[in-house]
Amino acid sequence: MSVAGKQPPPAPLERPGSLLVPTWTKTSIALLYDEVSENAYDIRLKLTKEVLTIQKQDVVCVSGSDHSANHRTVTLRRQPVGGLGLSIKGGAEHKVPVVISKIFKDQAADQTGMLFIGDAIIQVNGINVESATHEEVVHLLRNAGDEVTITVQYLREAPSFLKLPLGSPGPSSDHSSGASSPLFDSGLHLNGNSTNTAPSSPSSPIANEPKYEKRWLDTLSVPLSMARISRYKAGTDKLRSNAFEVLALDGVSTGILQFYTAQESADWLRAISTNISDLTLQNMKMANKCCSPSDQVIHMGWVNERLDGTDSSQLYKFKFLALKGSSFYIFSTPPVSTLDWVRAEKIYNLCEVLFKIHKLWLADDCWLQANLYLGIHQDFDLEDQRPYCFSVMVGHGKSHYFNVELGSELAVWEKSFQRAIFLEVQRTGSKTYMCSWQGDTLCFTVDFALGFTCFDSKTKNVLWRFKFSQLKGSSDDGKTRVKLLFQNLDTKQIETKELEFQDLTAVLHCIHSFIAAKVASVDPVFIDSQSIARKYMYSN
Repeated sequence: MSVAGKQPPPAPLERPGSLLVPTWTKTSIALLYDEVSENAYDIRLKLTKEVLTIQKQDVVCVSGSDHSANHRTVTLRRQPVGGLGLSIKGGAEHKVPVVISKIFKDQAADQTGMLFIGDAIIQVNGINVESATHEEVVHLLRNAGDEVTITVQYLREAPSFLKLPLGSPGPSSDHSSGASSPLFDSGLHLNGNSTNTAPSSPSSPIANEPKYEKRWLDTLSVPLSMARISRYKAGTDKLRSNAFEVLALDGVSTGILQFYTAQESADWLRAISTNISDLTLQNMKMANKCCSPSDQVIHMGWVNERLDGTDSSQLYKFKFLALKGSSFYIFSTPPVSTLDWVRAEKIYNLCEVLFKIHKLWLADDCWLQANLYLGIHQDFDLEDQRPYCFSVMVGHGKSHYFNVELGSELAVWEKSFQRAIFLEVQRTGSKTYMCSWQGDTLCFTVDFALGFTCFDSKTKNVLWRFKFSQLKGSSDDGKTRVKLLFQNLDTKQIETKELEFQDLTAVLHCIHSFIAAKVASVDPVFIDSQSIARKYMYSN
């Protein structure tokens, strides 16, 4: 290998201009989905530049003496109009606790100031009801007399359907006759069976009793630096509906975050991804302070790599990719120190790889099959259901097939590979490969300034030389042999040159890289116009 020309200065790290979006700060209500129980729990998400925080509701004592942080015992006086002023859902027969699902304004339960939607009923007049059915609790509450003492505990992880009055009857419905459903509200805002016809005094908190409020409390904070996102069930092509998971660098997971609409899910996915990208950019800038100008990090980030097993099942595994200096790196975990860079699973020379977009999802739900692979044919099984896929073809006909979560990420990888390869071509200047033809050992050089040169490995005598513009076509046997078709500038005739290489794929990739870099140096707008991902992703 020879080096030609002056080394270009490293380009500053930045997001591609068309992809600039602000860092997000965001808060909203969502659900935390438990795949084992198949229940979803109410949470609140808080997003800052560096952290995603999950909050869960709890009841806290805000004043007075808190005798029990977990349990509250409240006495209700049944009112002639409105009864106990609450509704309940749940029951042991459905393996969920009985919880307060409604509290009616200005009625008995509301006036205590100590009961909240989501409170699980533990005792009724000293009788433990934690294992009771829905009907048993309804019966106890309706036949407990004018004064009912209940012990409750706020259920932080109550399934959301227990708190949401889906399909519940209005306040005027009478459930005193007929069976109650544990998944619907049983209204206890009626009189029930009162033993005293005289109006009872309303329930009200005593002055020295503790006062409680329902508040959102931080339960988990996930740092976003080097974090990753997954919308798929682990190792499969099964896309979660309006849901995704965020995993920190140390493996801590948010769990499955579920949203009420597809738009809300997409907004949160984009916001979290943007903040992760910004932090990754900061990490790259810090790493580059310790690297020479010719060994700068151009881009890095998480992807999913498809692994084809022996049983032909398609499995995906998280990989961390990096474009740095002259190399393309594949890691199982991100490099956090200088020593980590030599511990990559795979390292390839950038001049000898070829980036190819396979598909991205357009707004009309059609697949766009984009083939940017010039001169070399290779078929891929595209039966998987993941959009935003690309492959990186390497030497000896091998390749790596990747998927990212967003179209914007696909566009960034496409642009970054182009930039990293072009910089490496300019830095390197030329690459020389050993080859042979008809028993002679030859050298084949691809030079950014001169084009193609073939010379005798022993005598160094030049056998032939052509400019890039003279290459009119090529063909190969898919193994070791290639035919290059050049046009003679004087005779205008096509001359065929046949060569044999040990790693033909790497040589063809190198030719592609040098020609693309040459075109980019002459007409940068042309290269940008060929960007499939950047051209179509924003049609969504």
